[in-house]
Amino acid sequence: MSPRRVLVTGAAGRIGTAIAERFCREGDTVVGVDFRPDDLESAMKPFVTAGTATTVVADLRDATATDELIPQVWESTGPVDVLVNVAAYIPVDRFIEMTAARWDEVMAVNLRAPMQLTVALARLARDADRTASVVTISSGAATRARPGAAHYTTSKAAVEMMVRNAAIELAPDIRVNAVSPGFVPVDSPVNRVSAEYLRTLTGNPMGRPGHPGDIANAVHWIAGDEASWVTGSVLRVDGGATAGNAALPLQNAGEDW
Repeated sequence: MSPRRVLVTGAAGRIGTAIAERFCREGDTVVGVDFRPDDLESAMKPFVTAGTATTVVADLRDATATDELIPQVWESTGPVDVLVNVAAYIPVDRFIEMTAARWDEVMAVNLRAPMQLTVALARLARDADRTASVVTISSGAATRARPGAAHYTTSKAAVEMMVRNAAIELAPDIRVNAVSPGFVPVDSPVNRVSAEYLRTLTGNPMGRPGHPGDIANAVHWIAGDEASWVTGSVLRVDGGATAGNAALPLQNAGEDW
């Protein structure tokens, strides 16, 4: 039900910004969160200028700051109706060179922060006798390992199980779901993709990479009333990549079937 107050982490990134724009377009108020102040200001400027958004600079690697984020927003701007956990860290580290520090840094942003924010929102919403919706961005990496990304893929697999656990414990007043994008080029200074890697990401049945708007539309739907009977779900928005690779040649090419 609009207008709602929507908190979006990772709002300086292209997917986060697209999600913020989608909710603002429907008349909701967005609180955009990121740890990069200049990028956050630039990304959210049109919505802030229009009076439909505010921004908060926060580093989700900091457990204390993450714990305080939802209560601070709740007190300063009002109750949070929708939480969208977009922020993620995707470094590249070969498994044999992995360090505990790097592993913990990825888990802090990708897994611990969504947990902390979901718990904080659930507590405040229940104390105030309110409903709420949580959407956490997962990834196709949750089900497919790849070189150099053991920390990232593990974090996303864990996110999907966390979503299921939260959903069964927080229902019916708080719905918790995930949206799992396929490959969406975002040209991120934080999460870079090499040209060689980009060339390999072909073959989904829809025949194109995703757009940030594809993910924003899915998040907006699953967070809203039209999905009121949906919780504990992972919505794959990947052009059909989960179904299989449409670019593979026929196994018996040239032979009669």
